Amino acid sequence: MVGVVVMLESMGLPLPAESLIITAALFCATTHKLHITGVIIAAVTGAIMGDNFGYLLGRALGLKLLQKYGPKIGLTPERLLLGRYVFLKHGGSVVFFGRFIAVLRMFVALLAGANHMPWHTFLWHNALGGICWAGGYAFCTYMLGNEVLKLSGPVGIGFGVCAIIIITASFLFLKRNEKRLTEEALKAAENDERLRIIPS
Repeated sequence: MVGVVVMLESMGLPLPAESLIITAALFCATTHKLHITGVIIAAVTGAIMGDNFGYLLGRALGLKLLQKYGPKIGLTPERLLLGRYVFLKHGGSVVFFGRFIAVLRMFVALLAGANHMPWHTFLWHNALGGICWAGGYAFCTYMLGNEVLKLSGPVGIGFGVCAIIIITASFLFLKRNEKRLTEEALKAAENDERLRIIPS
C-alpha cells in the first residue's frame, strides 16, 4: 500500500504519501508488527517508479498540451522556452529538492518530461531524491519512534515556511530577470536542439 500510494502521488495524484510513510514507520517502531526495511524499500521504489511514469507522461503529452493551451493562461512560447531552459540548466536541483515540497513533488516529474529534461539526468536526481526523501523520512521516523509526534508539527511548519520563502524568492527572481533569461534561452536555442520548440 505504501509503495502504490507513493507511486501514484509521484505521478501527479493528490495523495498523502508523506503522511503514509511517517505513519507506517511509526507503526513499525511502536508495534514491531511490520519491518522498517520493507517500508523503506516500498516507499523508495514507489517514489522512483512513480516519477519515471510521470516523466514519460510529461514527455509524451506535456509539451504539446502546454503549446496548445499555454497561451490561454499566460504561458507564451517565450515563457515555455524559458521554462525548458531553466530545466536544462538546473533541472537536477529542481527534481531533487522538489521531492521535499509537497505541491512540487506531485508535478516535478511531469514538468521534467514536458520540458524534455535528459532522462539519464532525471533518473539520477530522481533516484537520489527518492532515497533521501522516502528512505530518510521512514528511517528517521522509525528511529525517533513516538518522539516524532512531538516534532512533526514544528518541523512541518519549518519546512513549509522554508518552501514558501524559496518559492517566493524564485518567483521574484524569475520576474525580475525574465527578459534577460529569455534572451539567454533564445540564444541557447539557436545552438541546442533540445530547446527548440516543436511546432503544434
